Amino acid sequence: MKKTLALIVALLFVLSAVACGGGKSNTKQESAGVEKLVEEYGFQWKDPNAPILNEKGAKELSFSVYSSKNASALDYNDMKIMQDLFESTNVFVSWENVSESVYSQQKNLIFGNADKRPDAIYHAGMGAGEIIKYAKRKVLVPISDYLEYMPNFSKILEERPDIKNQLINVEDGKIYSLPRIEEMGLLQNPNILFLNKSWAKAAIDAGAVQGLSEADLKDGINLTCDQMEAMLTYFRDNDMNGNGKTDDERPLSFVYNNWQGNQCDLYGMFGLNDNLEHRIIIDGKVTYTVQDPRFKEATNFLANWVSNNLIDKVSFELSQDNFLANGKGLETYGAFYWWESETVVSNPENYIVCNPLIGPNGDQTVCISNNPEVGAGEVVIFSDCPNVEVLLAYFDRYYDPVVSAQINYGPIGIVYEEQRDEKGMLVQKPVPEGMTTDELRLQNAPLGIIYLGEYAWNNVVNMEPRAKLRLERLTAFATPFMPKNVRPCPNLQFTLDELNTLSNYETNLNDYIRTNLIKWLMGGGVSDAQWDAFQKDLSGKCNIAALQKVYQDAYDRYLNQ
Repeated sequence: MKKTLALIVALLFVLSAVACGGGKSNTKQESAGVEKLVEEYGFQWKDPNAPILNEKGAKELSFSVYSSKNASALDYNDMKIMQDLFESTNVFVSWENVSESVYSQQKNLIFGNADKRPDAIYHAGMGAGEIIKYAKRKVLVPISDYLEYMPNFSKILEERPDIKNQLINVEDGKIYSLPRIEEMGLLQNPNILFLNKSWAKAAIDAGAVQGLSEADLKDGINLTCDQMEAMLTYFRDNDMNGNGKTDDERPLSFVYNNWQGNQCDLYGMFGLNDNLEHRIIIDGKVTYTVQDPRFKEATNFLANWVSNNLIDKVSFELSQDNFLANGKGLETYGAFYWWESETVVSNPENYIVCNPLIGPNGDQTVCISNNPEVGAGEVVIFSDCPNVEVLLAYFDRYYDPVVSAQINYGPIGIVYEEQRDEKGMLVQKPVPEGMTTDELRLQNAPLGIIYLGEYAWNNVVNMEPRAKLRLERLTAFATPFMPKNVRPCPNLQFTLDELNTLSNYETNLNDYIRTNLIKWLMGGGVSDAQWDAFQKDLSGKCNIAALQKVYQDAYDRYLNQ
């Protein structure tokens, strides 16, 4: 019955669109009011297993949601998980999907045109500044005013004040967006170092590396920077893959400034917990690593590796896709940074996992990224959305862990087995022949707003095997090397004045650091005079002290709310 109803409603929407010249009607439905919604349309939000609306509500009420999507994904209207949600809620959502590039081009137009706005934007990507701006203009619904209709989301905010503090608009204390929350303990450590075991054995057997034997070549190997340099030199100078050439071996590779598999862990050889923003929390204080003298020492050390072709120069210009493509087929990588060797190379069994490299002064630590596990600004609702209580009750279902798993990975019946395991947890089906895990997921999962945390992973859904492997390796080979006094910078909310300071200086700071760092790494290093001038400019035209104060004030508020 409901599937037939869904088809009828969808057909009515198509006919309506044709009648309006192919676009959504500019005439908004009128808000019914909660009392009428309850009495006439059966609106209820307390029982998570019951429909939100009755059959009449399913026929007469509807919502338009605009969203970007991955190019591989099905239209959200055709996704099984979205159809299943209609079956279980009776809330009809008409999705308008566009590419990410189209959304970035149309975003300002959508917010600026009140006559043609959708009811909501999914995958909104709203920053703190945008939320403050549109909240002041009364363009966005203050979602925190409607929490009584959102039992799942309300529970998250009650149990996790740390999450709540990452969402509150500090200008008025309200929440204007729905978050994506995926806590797996992965994002803060985006790098693992892999070493080609057979190549390393050859270097040891040739006497090129001191202090190591074949017995040391196992997961968790500790390598000094001198031992790694000797290995990389041997890889560079010899035909390691046996194809008769000595110029296609890539001693050490990464993807420069990528969100994972980047260069930052190399700075750990000098005791720096660097990341792509060069901003970290140490002993509760916002710290910029580029102001530390050790950053200069590390940069010069690595620039020497680059000059001597121990670090593949292509690493500084490769895209992530090209990096992964280069690892397939004939072995060319001697060592590389990524989350798992299985994604990068055709023969992952030939590679072992290294502990962080030990630097010339005995330092051994990892980078700690600021990649947040809480993604704020994922969904916003426009203030002229009719019957907003119903739409928010519908989106609240996304935070149920069973629904979250399907939103994030794909639906039961396609990605997950119909039957659960002995613990009552969702189990992934075998990936269809000819497809990869990523292809299956991207085709069938809209991603977006979810809550997958400790409870879900222990009681509701099994992690992907790949995610389990990453977590096991990070727990063994990264977490032990994280200082207890160092923390990533969380999502922070800023005042309007603070946002103005960030707008005036942060882009210039980031550009200035990037320009100089790539020049030094590719050009043989940084001289004392260049370093002194760099520090002067950081304090002067880049006004790093003002930026540091903005982040410190916001971080202190985050801790004290």
